[in-house]
Amino acid sequence: MTSTDRLPLVAIVGRPNVGKSTLMNRILGRRIAIVEEKSGVTRDRKEVQAEWLGYEFRLVDTGGWMVGGNSLDKKVSRQSEQAIKEADVILFVVDAAIGVTDEDASVGELLRQATAPVLLIANKVDDQRHEAGVWELLSLGLGDPIGISALHGRGTGDMLDQIIAFLPEPEPTEEEIAAENDDGITSIALVGRPNVGKSTLFNRLIGEDRAVVHDMPGTTRDSVDTVVETEVGPLRFIDTAGMRRKSRIDDGTEYFSMVRALKSVDKANVALLVIDATEGITHQDQRLAERVDGAGCPIIVVLNKWELLDEAARQDVLYQMGQKMHFLGDAAVLRVSALNGRGVHRLLPALGEAISQYETRIPTRKVNDLIRRAQQAQPAPHGGRILYATQGATDPPTFTLFTNKIVPASYLRYIERQIRDEFHLPATPIKLRVRRRGD
Repeated sequence: MTSTDRLPLVAIVGRPNVGKSTLMNRILGRRIAIVEEKSGVTRDRKEVQAEWLGYEFRLVDTGGWMVGGNSLDKKVSRQSEQAIKEADVILFVVDAAIGVTDEDASVGELLRQATAPVLLIANKVDDQRHEAGVWELLSLGLGDPIGISALHGRGTGDMLDQIIAFLPEPEPTEEEIAAENDDGITSIALVGRPNVGKSTLFNRLIGEDRAVVHDMPGTTRDSVDTVVETEVGPLRFIDTAGMRRKSRIDDGTEYFSMVRALKSVDKANVALLVIDATEGITHQDQRLAERVDGAGCPIIVVLNKWELLDEAARQDVLYQMGQKMHFLGDAAVLRVSALNGRGVHRLLPALGEAISQYETRIPTRKVNDLIRRAQQAQPAPHGGRILYATQGATDPPTFTLFTNKIVPASYLRYIERQIRDEFHLPATPIKLRVRRRGD
């Protein structure tokens, strides 16, 4: 058996023409399955290898499951049924623009008997106007639907996050093992769009002109790192190349600089997201924050060039932070001037607090006491229960919950909020792994 055979299997199922192949292409980021506005294009199971945030899995696209039909339709349906039996996670795709059809209801009845967790995917939710129709899918009895647009990518990141929550922790790579055996110094990555002042801030933090500073975007071509002794211990500061959208990268060297910058983020313990306050919170700042947040390390937002703003502009930037960066929760937001050093002294205390939360370890007894109180105050729906919980890892705090059945994502968010409030972890990422009894 090859290593690929041992990867968990994620099956995409549903009736014909709901966008299963489009979803597969979206997850892979390239065209593999044939997409055409015609029912039944995908006849056979198509299996490929996919990855999200370090989790690798096999992804299988099935033909449309149909009630009755000719002999070929029945063969296609049997292929889907076989994929359902073998799957570790099932994505049940429904066309939210049309609503629940008789065929959807038949597939839903079959999936309610499945042993693997089922995620109900409401496809073709292309904008907010289509979101209301998502909740009609609750009638399928498969939990809360996840609204996405496979064609445009809307919501697919959140969907993938929910998929990997059911997958086993990936085996560490040789590079990761080597990193774990490294000097143990906390790494701080400075990230941001080109020309927002990362290199100037980097030079001020390390106390020397290590990185080249110039008013031309893209000066920093590679990641530069320096270890500095500080009041919170030794820190490794990493200055990365400015990151732009791929569509705006027209230079091969700049593309690979971006790749190396993203790798630096993935390996960092804390990320300093540097934003040019004079330009406000741009769409690219928002997308970059989502990417860094997905890496699983704490984020400290640094609003640079603050001294150049008047009071009205400052209030507008803070309002934009609340509107566009709300997913960062209680992440620290510092207003600084990297050029003259104003406000930079607040960085080290903020880093110390972020590192402390990131490395927090909570005794198992205290975790279970909290879980018990949380469930007494608000039980999980449909008879779900968390039987036992333990913190399995730090960096970030990672908790394994052993349950009697599948617990909805909304209830897991409730548990996460309770953990944050009880153990004073407002700004660090928290991972929750769910293991059903008997798995």
